[in-house]
Amino acid sequence: MMSIVSDAWTIASKDLKNELKSKQTIGMMLIFSSLVILVFSFAFDPTNNTVKAVIPGLIWVITVFSGVLGLNRSFISEHDNDSLTGLLVAPIDPVSIYLGKVVANFVLVLAVQVISIPVLFILFNYSFHGSLGWFLLVILFGTLGFIIIGTFLAALAANAKNSEMLLPVLLLPLLSPLMIAAVQATRIILGNEGLEDAISWIQLIVAFDLLFFAASFFLFEFIMEGS
Repeated sequence: MMSIVSDAWTIASKDLKNELKSKQTIGMMLIFSSLVILVFSFAFDPTNNTVKAVIPGLIWVITVFSGVLGLNRSFISEHDNDSLTGLLVAPIDPVSIYLGKVVANFVLVLAVQVISIPVLFILFNYSFHGSLGWFLLVILFGTLGFIIIGTFLAALAANAKNSEMLLPVLLLPLLSPLMIAAVQATRIILGNEGLEDAISWIQLIVAFDLLFFAASFFLFEFIMEGS
């Protein structure tokens, strides 16, 4: 198990170092998230209190649709450079590839959120009154679930000719329960409502994460055999 974790960290480090050099993927993700925020800030009057109700949904719209750009690139880049063949013939467990990609994608999406969420609050003149700890917890677990299933489906879609179109088609329906729970938990926390309801939604998010992580962990090897 330690070798799997070590190999996964090596793969994640490789991807993150390459991204730091090129800044191609995170650049696209930041541009997309910025455009979404600007469009919605002009489409709605930020001084209208009822508009504040859309902020929990906007947080996850930005996360999912900018994240899909990064997920698409995570395996397509390996195919383009024929690096995936080298990873498959290397003396490592295929699960290490999955875990490494999950870590790298998770870090990239978190980096985008660190920039985009404060900008969203500023442009909508939103005053944060909820619990910061619970808010960050929802963001972390919700994003992790998105990355867990998104990375698995990105590996599956990478073998198709139209992988950029196939990934959202596969991902969004499976992601619906997680997004509903994440939006509801975010809304309750930002509205400073009762934490009991938020905890119920968070438990659903954690259950989703564990279920799909276990399924992806055991099935990823079969996905790689077809690559």
